[in-house]
Amino acid sequence: MSLPSFAQNWQLLWAEEFNCTGLPDSTKWTNEVGLIRNNELQYYTQKRVENNWVSNGQLHIIGKKESYKGSNYTSASITTDQQFTCTYGKIEANIKVPIGQGMWPAFWMLGQNIWQIGWPKCGEIDIMEHINSDSVIHGTMHWDNNGHQSFGGTKKCDASQFHVYSIEWDNTMIKWFVDGVKYKEGYTYNNINNTEEFHKPFYLILNLAIGGNWPGSPNAQTNFPDSMMVDYVRVYQKSTAMGTDIQSNNTVAIYPNPIVNHATVKATSEFENGIISITDINGKDVFSCVATYPETPIQIDFLPNGLYLINLSTEKFITRNKFIKE
Repeated sequence: MSLPSFAQNWQLLWAEEFNCTGLPDSTKWTNEVGLIRNNELQYYTQKRVENNWVSNGQLHIIGKKESYKGSNYTSASITTDQQFTCTYGKIEANIKVPIGQGMWPAFWMLGQNIWQIGWPKCGEIDIMEHINSDSVIHGTMHWDNNGHQSFGGTKKCDASQFHVYSIEWDNTMIKWFVDGVKYKEGYTYNNINNTEEFHKPFYLILNLAIGGNWPGSPNAQTNFPDSMMVDYVRVYQKSTAMGTDIQSNNTVAIYPNPIVNHATVKATSEFENGIISITDINGKDVFSCVATYPETPIQIDFLPNGLYLINLSTEKFITRNKFIKE
């Protein structure tokens, strides 16, 4: 699935498009292992294809009913802990979840300092949680204010179909969205109600829990195996270039695409003498040069194979597209 046009002043910082086959990319994701929290019943396994698998551009997190290391169920929980964190931004994923008693899929975030200060002092942002066969999804923030505090809301949703679940998070508030429609917001401005947790780095988590304190246990009607499916995860940050307009992707072209060693960048005349820059999927700048109109040849044989963003900017405009180096 292709990247959409960038809206207003959001710029892509990090993305997982699941353009591979096999286990999730270990340079981005780490598996949690074991029986972890909330009296859940599943054992989260380590790099086990039976529980997390990427194919056809989608991640499958698979819950199974099986005897495994003392548990009667297995599943997977993958995180970007120690590999990627962000403070503020637009964080979104396109997700389809399993429906049934005892199923508890989630897309959420924890404060990176959890290992130093514990939960809930680290803060938690639940972008999407769904339980059982409910017709709503949940978005919630958790923090410490002389004990555990929480605030959030629900949105009516057929979670058995793909939807884009997102938050917009800045130094004043967190807003929750489903398919671009806002349904709740929580204020953190000036650390109101001791919400200082939400002004620090957080990492991402995708998991499918089975059973636990909230949904209760599966029953005879719960289907196993069943999968939480994720089409992509993307993190955007606000543009720091004031007064800059983000243009649609079709104003810059790079060809051929995929690229082996050499390519040509073509753009409209307003970008002449602008700056061409290339960033990898982790947001790191890996190439730059001055644009010439109507075409600019570039040589990128030194880049590792993978997915990249090409940015073309002037004082007034920014435009982007993506390409594959192979």
